[in-house]
Amino acid sequence: MRSHKDLTLGWKIFRFDQLAKQITDRVEPTPEDSGLYVGLEHMDPGSLKVRRWGSQTDLIGTKFKMRKGDILFARRNAYLKRVAIAPHDGLFSAHGMVLRPRPEAVLPDFLPFFMQSDLFMDRAIEISVGSLSPTINWKAMAVQEFALPPTTEQSRIVEILQASHEVADTQANALTELQSLRQSAIDHLLRPPKAGSSVRLEQVATMQNGRPFPGAEYADEGTRLLRPGNLGATGYLTWLTDKTVCLDERWETSAADFVIHPGDVVINLTAQSLEDGFMGRVCLARKNDKSLLNQRIGRFRCSEDVLRPDFLFRCLQTSRFRHHAHANCEGSKVKHMFWQHLAKYEIWIPQISVQEDVIAQCASIDEAIESLGSRLASSKQLAARLTSQLAGGA
Repeated sequence: MRSHKDLTLGWKIFRFDQLAKQITDRVEPTPEDSGLYVGLEHMDPGSLKVRRWGSQTDLIGTKFKMRKGDILFARRNAYLKRVAIAPHDGLFSAHGMVLRPRPEAVLPDFLPFFMQSDLFMDRAIEISVGSLSPTINWKAMAVQEFALPPTTEQSRIVEILQASHEVADTQANALTELQSLRQSAIDHLLRPPKAGSSVRLEQVATMQNGRPFPGAEYADEGTRLLRPGNLGATGYLTWLTDKTVCLDERWETSAADFVIHPGDVVINLTAQSLEDGFMGRVCLARKNDKSLLNQRIGRFRCSEDVLRPDFLFRCLQTSRFRHHAHANCEGSKVKHMFWQHLAKYEIWIPQISVQEDVIAQCASIDEAIESLGSRLASSKQLAARLTSQLAGGA
């Protein structure tokens, strides 16, 4: 933390509660509120824009009221770095913070960029509490001190950063449209052609539950441990998060039946909230995804001469399955799902040739998404570097 004597000329130190006030107007949502609801699952890391919103099911539990232009901050799992600007008046997740800039101390357009900087996010991660889903509380955040440039400099920085983020925003909009097309395609291709053409999942597949591994042996190298945070929203495993841990390679032998191989279909069975999008998330393991099946994650097994794993993967990516998963989990503080909840789910199993055609069509859309996603990642990295250098004073 900078001392006053180390400050660049014109810079000042502020507590965070001098820069923003927390808006805690709570409301019990009605069915009509679902259309304007913004949850943590609607926030994209590294982007201030909310491109999707709304819930297809009635909202449960108290939510925060937000006004268009408010800053939305995901206080849960801060390492995901989710900050956004409210796109309209509506409701926001109770697992986030609604913040309103104090214009007497900071330019309203500058503060969200500052909150995206490494300086702010590193501090947010540092003060998070909890292991399963680290969370920030307002009292801890309010007293954090940060050095900010004078408002004239803030204005110049905002102009530069808005321009640098424009390219990434354009690509992100295109990616959102492509992802929406993907979901529509999956829902259409996997829709049973007629009543009575489906079978229960338990008739064609089984599920293996993961096992616990000793946390005392977590390391930075070795065989990766598959945990909920490694199940990406795109349907594939991701190892970029700083939450990825490894175990000694000897576990590949001593726990051989729990080694994940390419083609395995896995599902997350536990989440602290349905709003994070983790509950029931299904992923397909690919080349270089070897890992160990941890507790709270299940692996499906099926006879490939009847049901291709890739086709099962697509069946469990449908909106219909996500609704089933959310409707059938148990628990109040922590949500859990078990095989008994999944076994009765009905899926359509056409001939193998039809399955392979559906697999190919979905894979081509995924390839386009990955290509655009790679270009977007490069643009976001550039914008993030500029944000930390300019807004964070790095």
